[in-house]
Amino acid sequence: MARSTHTHTRRALAALGALTAGALALSGCSGGSGDEAGGDTLTLWHYEGANSAMGIAWAEAIKVFEEETGATVAFEEKSFEQIRSTASQVLNSDEAPDLMEFNKGNATAGLLASQGLLADISEAVEEYGWDDKLAPALQTTARYSEDGVMGSGSWYGVPNYGEFVTVYYNADAFADAGLEIPTTYEEFTAVLDAFVAQGVTPLAEAGLEYPLGQLWYQLALSQADRGFVDDYQLYTGEVDWEGEEITYATETLADYVDAGYISPDVTGLKAEDAGVSFINGSAPIFVSGSWWYGRFADEIDGFDWGLFPFPDSDLSLGSSGNLWVVPERAANKDLAYEFIEITMRPEIQALIGNNGGLPVAADEADITDEQSLQLIQAFNAINEKDGLSFYPDWPTPTFYDTLVAELQELVNGTKSAADVQQSLGAEYDSYVADFR
Repeated sequence: MARSTHTHTRRALAALGALTAGALALSGCSGGSGDEAGGDTLTLWHYEGANSAMGIAWAEAIKVFEEETGATVAFEEKSFEQIRSTASQVLNSDEAPDLMEFNKGNATAGLLASQGLLADISEAVEEYGWDDKLAPALQTTARYSEDGVMGSGSWYGVPNYGEFVTVYYNADAFADAGLEIPTTYEEFTAVLDAFVAQGVTPLAEAGLEYPLGQLWYQLALSQADRGFVDDYQLYTGEVDWEGEEITYATETLADYVDAGYISPDVTGLKAEDAGVSFINGSAPIFVSGSWWYGRFADEIDGFDWGLFPFPDSDLSLGSSGNLWVVPERAANKDLAYEFIEITMRPEIQALIGNNGGLPVAADEADITDEQSLQLIQAFNAINEKDGLSFYPDWPTPTFYDTLVAELQELVNGTKSAADVQQSLGAEYDSYVADFR
């Protein structure tokens, strides 16, 4: 059913309130998009660490930009939480930067686009040919309808890197146990059983934050097709919360706890705890994102490790990385477009790739680091079969918190799988119904 503009505005404003409740305006330096910035200063915000793949590549892009344009970049590193929690306030003020990194998805970039806070950059996309460099699934997160639903409509952002969820494994632990990389799901559970038999909890997990929800969604994807993903993420059809995909995921996750694959203590652990348990060799397997890759490469020195795709699943969690977005109130939009274009060049893309990131438009021949090439080839293989399926919390602004809380109940045994699914479905449907 089509929804009215009044309903849309009320819903979007309520969601914005959820994102910004209690947030304080950013302190410190001005955003620099007023008169004093002038036409020769690009104010840039992002939240990537200086030693991350994107931080390294974008620092070089700043140098190139300043050399080629004669303009100055006023760069301010913000935390993810600073940008997330204050976005609606800052972008609706004279403090808006000219260009910033922002999270992709309906509940984030889509929501701000629907409120008129982000510039429609469709003409720039056509002028620079960015659409020709991005695979279809990567374009999905850059385009939003008037209601802020991704996948169609105008361009409101451009990604220049990607991300996906894979299975990291401790190769030495596998070898010591006489185990090989599983290629089927049956072989995967046999590996998990083998570690349990040795007294080892095989899966590094965290229930206070995202990793457990990602595993839940990957299990659902193993039973799903693209139609399910489109219904769930793009609201193209009804999602059956008692259907095969979600029931399998929820019941299987509970089974993992019962079988000893996951510790019941994960309800008190954060993502950092899970990652560290893999780094220090405590847990031999970690199902999580490519954003861990660079850190693992830097910090793991006691064993060999690698990755493999989740067995018997054509679909994987993943998407474009976060987006370059241009605020509607940006003072220097043309400079912002020039900077985006530089970050899409082969030499900058290669910097992302050679430092553990996933470039969206790199030539594999430019990737000289063997470990990085392995990651990029795995990502490209998923893109070639249109396997990127986004993340479980994207459909609503509050679904992340709900999913974390409900899966904690599942692991603790305080709720059945059926009750968890009912609660998740109620949260999902209460928001999504207005988009149908």
